[in-house]
Amino acid sequence: MTAGELIRHRREELGWSQARLAQAAGTGQALISRIEQGRVNPTVEMLTRLAEAMGAQINLTLSPR
Repeated sequence: MTAGELIRHRREELGWSQARLAQAAGTGQALISRIEQGRVNPTVEMLTRLAEAMGAQINLTLSPR
């Protein structure tokens, strides 16, 4: 899954609209839409803000190919 798909999945689990998530994370709804569509690659800082707003955490891993 992409970062945007993970964000959308968690948001939908919570029953939140994009506007609700944007408000909770202190950003705009249009940015949430672009992230979920994969049109914008969010920074780690933005992913952290979104995760915290949704009561989740970010786990990044690097694995050998």
